[in-house]
Amino acid sequence: MSRNIIILGGGESGTGAAVLAKRNGENVFVSDSGQVKPMYKEILKEYNIDWEEGGHTKSKIFAAHEIIKSPGIPDNNPLIRELVGKKIPVISEIEYAGRYSNALKVCITGSNGKTTTTSLIYHMLKKAGFNACLAGNVGNSFAMQVATGNFDIYALELSSFQLDGIYDFKPDIAILLNITPDHLDRYNYNLQEYINSKFRITKNLTSNDAFIFCAD
Repeated sequence: MSRNIIILGGGESGTGAAVLAKRNGENVFVSDSGQVKPMYKEILKEYNIDWEEGGHTKSKIFAAHEIIKSPGIPDNNPLIRELVGKKIPVISEIEYAGRYSNALKVCITGSNGKTTTTSLIYHMLKKAGFNACLAGNVGNSFAMQVATGNFDIYALELSSFQLDGIYDFKPDIAILLNITPDHLDRYNYNLQEYINSKFRITKNLTSNDAFIFCAD
């Protein structure tokens, strides 16, 4: 039986999650409180995915088996609080896409230098002859790449906003570059909450995985 998957946010992350969910045979609906960019509307139309913009139809959203939330939507958003109160699971696109990829995942986070480091690792992997993909907070969404590609290794840039929505997602190699005060408005102006968010990249690591960090 197909599940009702509601995507909140129709940008890069949300559209990618919608395409992957559609390919997985889910009942998919994308809802954006703002305006969906034309390029993403075309993708949604191509995959015959229903969507709305300029507001949320709560009757549809509250019928979800699972919500995939754009990283741009904070956890204290009133709608998110309602969903959590109704015990409807709210996850990130990274969490969802991770369920459908057995590829090796090199995941990079940090306050500064994420894009440069992730791009460099991707470049090195490609030069070494690996079937690698650049995704996450840089380039195409992880979900879209999982839905439309077939890669052996992912170099994934992960922001704290994306990490906030992971529960079972696990990198094979986790890299934490640095932590300096940033985005504290999302973390109650509490640096420790922001630090905890970054360290979620280590949440599911096992003894078979690697964690690389700056000891300074």
